[in-house]
Amino acid sequence: MSVRSPSLEAKPANPRARLGKLGEDLAAAHLAGLGFRILARQHRCRSGEVDLIAEEGDCLCFVEVRARSRGPVTPLESVTLQKQRRIARAAMDYLVQQGIPAAGARAMRFDVVEIDRQPSGGFEVRLCRNAFEGLE
Repeated sequence: MSVRSPSLEAKPANPRARLGKLGEDLAAAHLAGLGFRILARQHRCRSGEVDLIAEEGDCLCFVEVRARSRGPVTPLESVTLQKQRRIARAAMDYLVQQGIPAAGARAMRFDVVEIDRQPSGGFEVRLCRNAFEGLE
């Protein structure tokens, strides 16, 4: 799906932070358009962060957003094993805070939303379901 960038309410000073904020906004809108319900944004704990936490039907989805303007690897490939571990730890923290059992009670998965800047000025947004397994 290609989309134009929405206007930003508060623009971070750093260009990389601006792209990250824009990426999260685009990803949340894309997921909502696919029927997801966004539960939380930027869940942070001491050992990591999850960009978006959403529900798709009965499945709880922990979503990493990767917005890139260029590079030798795809946004999905840029989610390293170390980053996956940080996301998994932050997901576990979210489950504990919400009182959700970590095993068996509910379907859960880790997704990645890839956002590529297009030469036309727009963005291509792709959802990669089950992008990696929980590692903890």
